[in-house]
Amino acid sequence: MNINKKIFLTGASGGIGSAICLKFLSAKYTLVLTSSSNDKLQILKDKYGASHYYYILDLSNSETLQKNLDEISKDHKDISVIINNAGKTHDNLIFRMKNEQWSEVIQTNLNSNYQIIKSLLPNMLSNKYGKIIGISSIVGSTGNPGQANYVASKSGLVGLYKSIAIEVARRNINVNVISPGFISTAMTEKLNDDQKNAYLSRIPMMRFGKPDDVANLAYFLSTDDSTYITGQNLHINGGMLMV
Repeated sequence: MNINKKIFLTGASGGIGSAICLKFLSAKYTLVLTSSSNDKLQILKDKYGASHYYYILDLSNSETLQKNLDEISKDHKDISVIINNAGKTHDNLIFRMKNEQWSEVIQTNLNSNYQIIKSLLPNMLSNKYGKIIGISSIVGSTGNPGQANYVASKSGLVGLYKSIAIEVARRNINVNVISPGFISTAMTEKLNDDQKNAYLSRIPMMRFGKPDDVANLAYFLSTDDSTYITGQNLHINGGMLMV
């Protein structure tokens, strides 16, 4: 099928986001990248150049998010891949958690996915082609103390994407979720040796994953090698969780 190779990606400046960008660049995709700040957006522009597209997108603000999504939807009717990678944490034990901590994480990690897909899906339906991928987390399946808001958002993604997958299954649009385990990023680099060893002891492969591991799976799910895979939550965790 002759399709426009254009990918919309949130969270492009992080470790996994950067790996996804490089993977799709190597396959000659045009990038439509978003970031929450002008500074990060400028870094992306400097890195990937003028032949791609860049937008400020504050996922935590539903009103400004919708305005910007409406603009992106008009500007780019030919997006063939959506990867919702951006997310945030605001950890606290449930009895100490502030309402704002709960609401902001749910809006940023879950509600934004609803808004993005709802805004960009009509173009995919018109084109009769699309690949939609959400980045969840291993903790969406296991739970994690101190992260009730984050876990709720990441497990919520699974239900959201499965439901959408059923709705668009006959329209040549595949919708899937990737749930990474421990991936070597700036976040894991902050762990001390004892913390790292404690986590590694729970991973049968005895190593953290690489951002490229997630990018490779995301790319596979974006190609026609995976046309019969939809509504799935694919775990990538070195055997830490097997479901």
